[in-house]
Amino acid sequence: MLHPRSSDVSLIAHAGRSYFPVAFVARLPFAMMVVGVLTLVVASRDSVALGGINSASVGIGSAVFGPMVGAAADRLGQRKVLVPVGLANGVLLGVLPFVVQSAAPDLAVLALSFLIGATAPQVAPMSRTRLVAIIRQRMSGERRDRVFSGTMAYESAADETVFIIGPFLVGLLASAIAPWVAVAGASALTFVFVTAFALHPTGRLVLGQHAAVAQAPARQLLRPRLVVVVVGILGIGCFFGSTLTSLTAFMETHGEASQAGLLYGLMGIGSAGLALGSAAFPRAFGVGWRWLAFGVVLLGGTIAFAAADSVVAVAVVLAVMGIGVGPTLVAQYSLGSDRSPVGRSATTMTILGSAVIVGQSLASAVVGEVAERAGTPTAMLFPAVSAAVVVLAAVVNLVLSRRGASASA
Repeated sequence: MLHPRSSDVSLIAHAGRSYFPVAFVARLPFAMMVVGVLTLVVASRDSVALGGINSASVGIGSAVFGPMVGAAADRLGQRKVLVPVGLANGVLLGVLPFVVQSAAPDLAVLALSFLIGATAPQVAPMSRTRLVAIIRQRMSGERRDRVFSGTMAYESAADETVFIIGPFLVGLLASAIAPWVAVAGASALTFVFVTAFALHPTGRLVLGQHAAVAQAPARQLLRPRLVVVVVGILGIGCFFGSTLTSLTAFMETHGEASQAGLLYGLMGIGSAGLALGSAAFPRAFGVGWRWLAFGVVLLGGTIAFAAADSVVAVAVVLAVMGIGVGPTLVAQYSLGSDRSPVGRSATTMTILGSAVIVGQSLASAVVGEVAERAGTPTAMLFPAVSAAVVVLAAVVNLVLSRRGASASA
């Protein structure tokens, strides 16, 4: 349970020791959905393009309903929203392998994929909302900034890690057993860990906070300084989707398509480490400049990825790209939290989380089609396009931040 302890107690003690493991594992189904659907459909219906379209359906469902789930959690509390949504999502994931492997038409599979995205449990944004509420309510002023910075670093590292581990698990289960096992595993994780996260005592704290604070108007979610963060994190999602799909096409030309997820996991080595280390960056190296600097690293890695022509070269480049992803996500989520309208933190974080999966899904659909029609080398250009969006958004963010500072002065 949540303890009403002094501000000197650590965040782990405030949240409870079981909180962080449960919240981490509960994110995995969300990260496995897009890749699991892609892998299952490609393997069962022998079409990369159809698999990409189904991945896009997952993303569209999340884009349409994800912010609504966040808004409902802001108003009703996370427990009342997460429990039914998580149970529905677990059932849909469990049904999907039977439908895909049956004689059901492609349209039925697309509809089911959309519903899976629509009921995707928004664990990551809700975890951020809970922890930020604890920091603001329970931590003293002198500790708050440092704990907040470390928490955003951890949360972004956790997101990045699960978005690497998720495809890795899908690839491992698909190659070792069968593609349907990955989707069934995501269903089981949803039933157990999403429910445990929903019922954790920290969920009550956030409801109490929002009951006492008047919500800012919804139009404040459209402020340019917040929209640019959404665009930047959408670029990261596009990077995830285009990289994994083009990598799948690349490995398919080498006769090892099911192992793409294993190779993709190499990105997580540098990414998670640097994301966790972001809290140690000096204050002079501002969040906006971190976004730009590591976005440029990501862009350089994607350009090298497009030119790679061997499995070894691709593996090395993926490790380099991971260096740019983690700190970029930390910077984006930190800015999103800072710029969240009053009383709409869960909505804001859900929008950011949905932007990742929307970008991942849409890029998977587009790049899958390109890979089939124009070939793998063309498909491998798309991660660079995604990274360019990330860098451009970082530049716009710095311009908007400078203008805001000048206006305040």
